[in-house]
Amino acid sequence: MRLAWRAAGWIERDARLGASDIRGEYHLGILSIRSWPRRGASRVGAARESIRNRERCGVSDHESGLPPLGDDELRRYGRHLVLPEVGLEGQQRLKAARVLVVGAGGLGSPLALYLAAAGVGRIGLVDFDRVDLSNLQRQVLYDTRDVGRAKLAAASERLRALNPEIEVRAHEVRLASDNAFEILGDYDVVADGTDNFPTRYLVNDACVLLGKPNVHGSIFRFEGQVSVFDAARGPCYRCLFADPPPAGLVPSCAEGGVLGVLPGVIGVLQAIETVKLILGIGEPLIGRLLIFDALAMRFRELKLRKDPNCRLCGANPTVRALIDYESFCGVGADAAGAGAEQLTVRELAGLRARGEAPELLDVREPFEIRVAHLEGARLIPLGGLAERVAELDRSRPWVVMCHHGTRSARAAEFLRAQGFTNVRNLTGGIDAWSLEVDPTVPRY
Repeated sequence: MRLAWRAAGWIERDARLGASDIRGEYHLGILSIRSWPRRGASRVGAARESIRNRERCGVSDHESGLPPLGDDELRRYGRHLVLPEVGLEGQQRLKAARVLVVGAGGLGSPLALYLAAAGVGRIGLVDFDRVDLSNLQRQVLYDTRDVGRAKLAAASERLRALNPEIEVRAHEVRLASDNAFEILGDYDVVADGTDNFPTRYLVNDACVLLGKPNVHGSIFRFEGQVSVFDAARGPCYRCLFADPPPAGLVPSCAEGGVLGVLPGVIGVLQAIETVKLILGIGEPLIGRLLIFDALAMRFRELKLRKDPNCRLCGANPTVRALIDYESFCGVGADAAGAGAEQLTVRELAGLRARGEAPELLDVREPFEIRVAHLEGARLIPLGGLAERVAELDRSRPWVVMCHHGTRSARAAEFLRAQGFTNVRNLTGGIDAWSLEVDPTVPRY
């Protein structure tokens, strides 16, 4: 018996068994032996012959309810056709499927690319943003030439170039309670690639109320999570998180950072779960939360249970319609700086030019300061402000700043509660300063 290396794995050859009747595959350190057909190409030929036989017998793919595959598609998806779990009918199911990807960013990029490559017949994209240079570190749907373009224009172009056999529908709107049912209702599976809590709860609630599976993914710094929320067969997102965290407690990727390759891992896992749902194969992550730690290179799995008291999918639900999710999550237009007096970056620039500048408190993290800072600002990260508030003079006027104005709004409210009478929040933070006042200050 001898072992010969092949690109697909280990091929174990034995004269008694035939040249390729047995194959051992090296998967994640485990050598497994499984039976395998002599040539995968023969399955592609068999798929073509199956189509011809069905047509000769007067049975068309249209009559079976599944769209037919052309010769180019048979060649394109040949590696699927040789998989017994997929085959011709499975590929037709993929072609008939309609998947909505909410968010065309870090998660949505690999997710949409692999769904397109897999042959999902209709892919819907929801996003209203434009491509920024800072996106390119992780959002592989775009390249440098796309900076400044509408994301969905660039994404649609890229997906159609990858696979002209599919349909791409662009929903260039902010997903909200007044349009969610209309948009989600036209799809079989919803894949959530959002990066904020209001939209995450909105997608979950709309999916439960419409009876659609929600393939959830989230990322932060070096960790990602994936699950499939299908209230008909398991818990929903609200079963896991009945209420959102306090506004601003969990920093965004812009504030906390994210390893650029991490959304690639999580987005691809979401694509796998989506394909499994369409094909009806394997064990979807329903009732399970898969957690990936990139630094430890470790996967962990947590079992999730349906909450019988869930306000949305429990025995006696109280949430029967979509709500105002920004208010629910405390991040509405008025919530970010409610009660905190605002100061624009242009107003601050004028005060500094006249020598009337107030004390400037920067509540960002030290690593952010090394990227960009304003001269004369005092650094106290938001997490340590409560312990160091005594270092600040209550009698002086203060302007609090951060990256975009969210953390500083919370810091300003805290200072007012501590007896500071003259505190203002810098609207838009240092990012607005770079855009409107001094473009030499780096943006990140």
